[in-house]
Amino acid sequence: MEVYTNVNNLSWDPHPFAEGVKIKPLVTKRNDDLNVSCILVRVPVGIEIAEHTHEEQVDILYPLRGRAEMFVEQTGTFALKPGVVVRVPKGAKHRIFNVTEELIIYDVFHPATI
Repeated sequence: MEVYTNVNNLSWDPHPFAEGVKIKPLVTKRNDDLNVSCILVRVPVGIEIAEHTHEEQVDILYPLRGRAEMFVEQTGTFALKPGVVVRVPKGAKHRIFNVTEELIIYDVFHPATI
C-alpha cells in the first residue's frame, strides 16, 4: 500500500451507471485494504446523475469546483457548489442535475463501495 498517490498519474474511468460521468478512484478497499472509498467524480455541463440510493453506504460529497443542483430525500433541492458539504444517509434517494459548470466532487463512501 502506498502512503501517497499523485492524482495526476491516475486515469479517469467511466462511472459504473451514469453515462458521461467519469470517476478517479483515489482510495479503495480493493487497492488499499481500507473500508472507505474516496473518489473524484467529474460531471460535465448538461449531464445528470439519476436518482439512486446507496443501501449500505453513507455518501459524503464535497465539490471542489463547478455548480449544479442536488436533491436528497427528506431534505429537498439545494445548490451544489464549492464550500458545501453533503452527507447522504444510507438508503436516501438522491440525484445531481442542472450542472451549469463542470463539477469535480471529492466523494467518500463508508463503508467502501469499491
